Amino acid sequence: MRRRDFVLSAAALGSAPALWAASPIKPSPKAALIVVDVQNCFVDGGTLPVKGGADVVPVINKLGPAFQNIVVTQDWHTPGHASFASAHTGKKPFETTTMPYGTQVLWPDHCVQGTEDAALLKGLNLPTAQLIIRKGYHPQVDSYSAFQEADRKTPTGLAGYLKQRGIKTVFVTGLATDFCVAWTAMDARAAGFETYVIEDATRAIDLNGSLAAAWKQMAAKGVKRIQSGDVATA
Repeated sequence: MRRRDFVLSAAALGSAPALWAASPIKPSPKAALIVVDVQNCFVDGGTLPVKGGADVVPVINKLGPAFQNIVVTQDWHTPGHASFASAHTGKKPFETTTMPYGTQVLWPDHCVQGTEDAALLKGLNLPTAQLIIRKGYHPQVDSYSAFQEADRKTPTGLAGYLKQRGIKTVFVTGLATDFCVAWTAMDARAAGFETYVIEDATRAIDLNGSLAAAWKQMAAKGVKRIQSGDVATA
């Protein structure tokens, strides 16, 4: 499989048009809600804040009761992780470097295992969530996707878990739209799941045009872009 670059190409700017549901989608028992990285590190006051990141919480909380199957992910880095700019002499956050698996965006130190910065937001209310997938815990490999690490060789086991549960469709929410959400959604499609990204339940970093590029790439992979109002929650 061809490696997907970490810096999503912004060659054709302008996001793809949203795909609106003709009528509200009622999630079946074979659907799962995936909530990506809604953690302290990615909201105001965190180490890698995404503008408006906390605004996804009430939207996700409203969606939660509509799903019988919910999976939550956490970025869970070791101290001194290879994706941190501080681990590379002379490098600054948001610069890039070359890793054995390709181009790597270098981030501020964030979501370090066991810290409050890595904890899920306290306002996130998903009492029926069955599984937490922790990713990015291998010291030399970053991991954006909930399905596969950045080396594109190491699976997290999520695809097998969902398939064994009989899941056919996934709805992806969380942070950030143009990185962990996009990679998760595209890998879900590659694994054979019908895949929706609920746009207003996500927020983006938008690094050098990465948001527009991410939507274009997701559309090309068959990911459907909807709003929370397109999902029947009653």
